[in-house]
Order: sequence, then structure tokens, then C-alpha cells
Amino acid sequence: MATKPIGIIMHGITGRMGYNQHLVRSILAIRDQGGVLLANGDRLMPEPTLVGRNAEKIAEIAREHGVAKTTTDLDGALADPNNTIFFDAGSTQMRVALLERAIAAGKHVYCEKPISETLDEALSVAASAERRGVKNGVVQDKLFLPGLRKIAMLRDSGFFGKILSVRGEFGYWVFEGDWGVKAQRPSWNYRKAEGGGMILDMLPHWRYVLDNLFGEVKAVSCYGATHIPSRVDENGKTYVADADDSAYATFELEGGIVAHINSSWAVRVRRDDLVTFQVDGTHGSAVCGLMRCFTQHRVNTPKPVWNPDQPQTIDFFNTWDEVPDTQPFDNGFKVQWEDFLRHVVEDAPWRFTLREGAKGVQLAELAQKSWVERRWIDVPALAAR
Repeated sequence: MATKPIGIIMHGITGRMGYNQHLVRSILAIRDQGGVLLANGDRLMPEPTLVGRNAEKIAEIAREHGVAKTTTDLDGALADPNNTIFFDAGSTQMRVALLERAIAAGKHVYCEKPISETLDEALSVAASAERRGVKNGVVQDKLFLPGLRKIAMLRDSGFFGKILSVRGEFGYWVFEGDWGVKAQRPSWNYRKAEGGGMILDMLPHWRYVLDNLFGEVKAVSCYGATHIPSRVDENGKTYVADADDSAYATFELEGGIVAHINSSWAVRVRRDDLVTFQVDGTHGSAVCGLMRCFTQHRVNTPKPVWNPDQPQTIDFFNTWDEVPDTQPFDNGFKVQWEDFLRHVVEDAPWRFTLREGAKGVQLAELAQKSWVERRWIDVPALAAR
């Protein structure tokens, strides 16, 4: 057995997601475990090069985690034949141009979502990767969450019977920053001109969750809102928050399934997790968060009777059973990184391409149109490669 290095250019790792989930909990965790095991018994060892505009900041991260290579020269990193993959977790507005540069340099590309601000851009960069013949992928991390993996297991076992509906609740209160508690999200999230907005941020997630777990999205009806019109940025300055901070969307799925997902940065949490999904079927229902999942089969379903004249006598929470952890669940970002690395090196199966990522951008774009025009919008199938 041999250990084979693979060079990975990592852009955007000074941001919260790029640093925590992709650098520390994925690439460095893979390094610390001894690499990715390949089908032939070899191990693939990632060798990251951290790229950013702030040389001091990326050098500090590199020193803290024992990363050997940093640079502010992206073109130089792309020209290095030892680098095989380019990864981007920076801002959406920069992504297409960065991916195009990497593709032109012959690098395989992997990135966060959304892959662009518009569907035309998304399809263009996907086509560029296909013409150049480079492997390509987009992060679809929520499919790898323990909670949703348990939902998939229940679906595959036939637990639900016929699935009728899906309900999702996502979000939490993002502080305005004007009364002593700093905002826990960057200010660009709330500026239209900088690519902010809940619809563009979260509907690409809901597209791949719905498509892969329940049924292809066929139509959308969406209402967006900017509930908090003024916020305070990282420098203590008040700014106009003109991007949507909430989205209330209903989806028609293949097979007649109805899904509704509320997404908001202006909601206080009284549920099990920051995101929960409830799936109702003829034989049973399930509710999951990031990690845990609870079920109620039809034989265990209580029989409530509406009576507004007396307090409710049923403790509904106690009528659900938890799905046990019957297998280990690794970090979802790390698992998907391992799959992509195997895809690049040994052509292992992979379906989360840039063209799949374009479907998420398409849904966000059509949801925006639905909001503006105040109507249902059909979601047409995108042309295959």
C-alpha cells in the first residue's frame, strides 16, 4: 500500500464555513486520520494550499494547524502541477470567475453553494467544466446529516407508506447588532448588492434535499420578506438590510407530495434543532433535526379529539420513538470530501456535479420570480449535458 499526495487549492477558508467545516473538520481531519482509503488499498493524502488576500491571516491559520503552503497568488497556485483540485468557499459573487480560472488551468473544481447568482452563469460554468473534461462538484452537505440519513433509511424501509407531505423549519434569531449583542452572521448576507438573501442562500439546499429524498421539485410558490430593514455591520456602522432575511416556500414534488419550508433569520427557536423536517405518510411519520430522528407509526398514533373547553390531556411529544444510532455518522462535509477525492482519483461514482448545483440556483431564481409575480411557477427540467 502506498500513500499518494493530492494538492488542493483552498480559497475562502478564512470564513466561518470554509475554516470550520472544510479546512478543519474535513481536509485536516482526513490528513489526521491517515488519508482517504482507495479501492486498491492505497491512501490519498490531501496537501492543502491556503489562498487568500490577507497573507497574515492565512499564514496564522497555517501555523496553527501545521499547513505548509499559503499564498496570495492564485494564478501561481493554479499553475503549480502539484495542485490537482481547486476548492472555493468564498463569496457567491466571486465564485464563477474563480471556477472559470481554475477550469481553464485544468484543475478539478469543488465549491460551496450556490455556485452562482444566476442560472445562466451556473449552466455556463458547468458547461466549461464539461468541455475541459475536469471533474466537478458542489457541496450538498445536508444529505449527509445523521438526521436526514435516518429519514432516508426510513423511506427505503417502507416505513412511511405513501409519503404525503414534508414540512421544514429552518432558522434562528440573527442579532441586529445595535443593542449590545453582535450579529452572528456577516453583513453581506443582508445586502442585495453583495449577493445576500435567504432565498439564494437556502433554497439551493432545499432543492437537493427534496430532489434526493422525496421527489423532484416540479413547482414553487414563494414569499420573501425583509423583516429587519436595518442592521449594524462588523465595524459598528448601521446599514440598510435590503436583502430578504426570510422565505416562506411551498413546493409541489413529483408524485403529488407537498412540501413547505419556512426559512428565517428573524425567528426564535422553540423546536428540537435549528432545522427540523417532518415527513408524514400513510403508515407513519418522522421528525428529524441535524442529528436525531423521531418516529410515530400508525399503530402508535394517538386519537385526539378537538375540545377547546379543557386543557389538552395528551403529551404529544411522548408519543414518538427515537431512531437509534445503528451506525457511526462522520462529519457530513468530510464524508462528501472523501467521496469527491475518490471520484477525482479513481473515478468513483459521483452525482453532485456543478450541473446538479445549477438546479439549486434555478429554484432560487424561480422562487424570486414567484415572490415578485405573486404566483406559482413551474420548475422545468434542465437540459442534460
